[in-house]
This record gives sequence, C-alpha cells and structure tokens, in this order.
Amino acid sequence: MRHIFHSTTSGSYAVVKKILAFFLIIALNGPLFSQNEDAFFLRDIYDTALTEGECYEWLRHLCQDIGPRLAGSPGAEAAVFSMQRLMDTLGFDTVYLQPCMAPRWDRGAPASGRIVNNEFLGTQPLNVIALGNTVGTGPDGITAPLVEVKSLEEVEILGEAGVAGKIVFFNRPMDPRLLNTFAAYGGAVDQRALGLVVAARYGARAVLVRSMTNKLDDVPHTGSVAVVDTVPKIPALSVSTNDAEQLSRLLGRGEVKVHLQSNGQLLPPVKTYNVIGEIRGTTHPEEIILVGGHLDSWDVGEGAHDDGTGIAHSLQVYPLLKKLGYRPQRTFRCVLFMNEENGLAGGRAYWAASNERNEFHLAAIESDRGGFTPRGFSAQGREDVFTDYYAKISTWLPLLEPYGLTFTTGGSGADISGLKSQGGLLMGFVPDAQRYFDFHHTPADVFEAVNKRELELGAASITAMVYLIDKYGLR
Repeated sequence: MRHIFHSTTSGSYAVVKKILAFFLIIALNGPLFSQNEDAFFLRDIYDTALTEGECYEWLRHLCQDIGPRLAGSPGAEAAVFSMQRLMDTLGFDTVYLQPCMAPRWDRGAPASGRIVNNEFLGTQPLNVIALGNTVGTGPDGITAPLVEVKSLEEVEILGEAGVAGKIVFFNRPMDPRLLNTFAAYGGAVDQRALGLVVAARYGARAVLVRSMTNKLDDVPHTGSVAVVDTVPKIPALSVSTNDAEQLSRLLGRGEVKVHLQSNGQLLPPVKTYNVIGEIRGTTHPEEIILVGGHLDSWDVGEGAHDDGTGIAHSLQVYPLLKKLGYRPQRTFRCVLFMNEENGLAGGRAYWAASNERNEFHLAAIESDRGGFTPRGFSAQGREDVFTDYYAKISTWLPLLEPYGLTFTTGGSGADISGLKSQGGLLMGFVPDAQRYFDFHHTPADVFEAVNKRELELGAASITAMVYLIDKYGLR
C-alpha cells in the first residue's frame, strides 16, 4: 500500500482510488452505491483543490496587494470592492454588498514604552503596541509606578488605594497545559478585553497587558478592548511576553516605573459592507448553508492567518463544487464579514437582516482559526436540535477520517454566533492551532506565514463538509 500510494502513474492512481473506495464501503453501514459515490466525490474535491485551487493566489492578493484592513480604513474599503469584483467572476447567481456601521479606530504613530531609571537596569525600552479602541496618552506620555495583577479580581481587591495613579500590569499567561490553544486564549483574554474597564474604575492612569501568546518573544500583540462609556477613557497597551517576564522579575525586587506613550483615537462610525455571494438551491432553496470568514484585519501585518485564510477558504468552496459539476440543492452563501476584530458590526448586521426575512440557516461554517493543517470541525447549536444534528454528522466520520478530520463540540465563530436562534448547526473549521497565536494580531501575520498546501487542504475540507450537508441535510 505504501508503494502504491507513492506511485505517479495514472494506472496506479486509478487503483488507489478503487482501494480507497473499497475500504470506505466496508467501514460504512449503509447503501453501497451512495457511499461509493461519496468516497469518490470527496477524493475529487481534494484532488481538485490541490491541483486547480486558486485560494492561495486570492490570499496573496488580499495580503500583499491590499494589505491591512481594519474596519473604516482605506484598506478595508479596497478589500470590499476587490472581493466583490472577484466574486462576480466565480459563478454566483448574485453578489451583493450588505451595509453596516462600524466603529473606526486609528492607531496614529507607533506607541513606545520604557522602564524608567530602575536601580537594577537603569532605563530600558519595552516592546509595546497600543490596543484597539483605546485613547492615546498624549504626546508627553505617562510615567507611573507599575502594579502587577494576575486577574480582574485582584484589581477589585486592591481597590482605589492600590491602583489609583498607577499603571496596572495584567500578567496572567495563557495556560500552556491546555492542548487547545483557543481555550488557553479564552482563559487569558479577559485581561485585554476588560482590564481597562476594571482598572479605570479605581483611578488607574493606564493599563499594560501581557501579549496573548504562549511563545516567549519580543513581539507585542494588539487586539481590542471593550468600550464602556461609564468609565474614564485611559490608555491601554500590550507588552511582549519577554518584557512581561522581565517586568515581573523586577517587581519582585522593588518598585518599577514605566513610561508609556501612544496615539490612538476613536473616530465617528463609518459605513462599510459585508460581501455576499449566493447560489440558489435547486430543491431546498429555503435552507441556507453559509460559509464565511472576516474580511477585516488588524492594522499591523497583513491579516494572513487572521483572517485572510478564512476568506480564501470561503471563496474556494463554490468554485470547487462547480468544477466538479455539482449544483447545490440548498442555497449556498459565501459571506465575507466586516469588523469582526473591533466591533462585530458585520455579523450583527447579517443576523438582523436574516432574522427580519425569517430565513433558516440549516448550517453555518466559519473559518477564523488560521490556515494550518485541517483537524476537523467544532459544532454547536440550539439545545433542542443539537443532539440530533451532531448524531447525523457523526455518521459521516468514516468518509472524513482518511483526511484527518474529526468533530468536537464547542464554539463555532463570532460572526455566525447570532444565527443560533434559527435552530441550525453552527460549525467552526478547526486547523492545527499550536502556532496560530505566534502570529495572531502581530506584524508577523503575513502571506509568507501561510503554507499553500495547508491552505488548499483547508478549503477542500470545508467543501467536503458543505457537500455532505447539502446532499443529505441534517434532519
């Protein structure tokens, strides 16, 4: 078998396909003709994605020709109209823009930071970056003592007496014991999202947050913070993990003063758009299958893994099916959402419009975990229907396991989360994410960080899932 699979002759390749189909038929317990047909069709999806796929070139265009795409920026606007033009060439029945009002934040000049006149180190620069949706320090910056905490609750305990006039340093690492790096991220990111809100209530002058990554390096990670009008607006910056470790060690030896300077500002909301392509279903047009990712990215790097790969995956699904002569029975939508990073305006606009039209999304699949090797899908849904849906998709595992795909329960994606009330199945594409947070929200998130083959495998995996849901339904 090993030698057969490595053969490059067309005759041997035909034998491979027959052997694969034979073993899949044995593994499955159902009508042999249908299973044989599905095994061949899934193999054709992967073959076509790996030999004729265009998603890598689309990703290159999005990252290198357009670049950073923070909502409200010229890059975001360029991405909207560029993707609309691209989708017009892919054979969709309709391509349209869905308006939404997104918050607009401008970073201004790069932030800076330094340790000030420390008795052990003297003055030393820090690797920092301003967090999204935050105000700047002003041109003179802020110099104040640092107080280290590991949780929001510690700030509450310290109260005004321990926090007022200081820079609160949130330094809880992502838990390295968690194999699911997204679970580790979820367990630490409250510091970035809500740390400013809690610290500002007690009179803090600024907030400094450990970067959200398990990697120890000198690269600070940006990201958004919650905007709450009932607390004072104070600056918030992220610091690299290496510098966070050093600050913590210094604080163990005595007082540490830090100088921070940043230039962010919130501007009036701006009109922007989701980009949507649709194929009307032939027999069940009232049931919608959505595949999507978010078109916006942070203003550092090129937004390659977050979420250019999700856009490339989503765009590739229908062209693969079309090349293979498959017309969806159910309505298929490719949705490129805007403003996931710092507001979720696109997702909210989509849910509201869908609910107003009384639509039913039988399934929605979001790709927003990077473009690494496919591992499967996570799934969630309304409690009254989820068990039955999950049991149905689990019967397809023998077809998907040859491609390394499994199912887990859990989250799906931020942009599709609001569709849960419609009673369909929400799924998140799950690649191997051990290295995802090395790039997440950093200047390192560039086109070259994405592997072409892994990207194409991801597009094939999502297309295979769409095919099975479309052909067999979930009920």
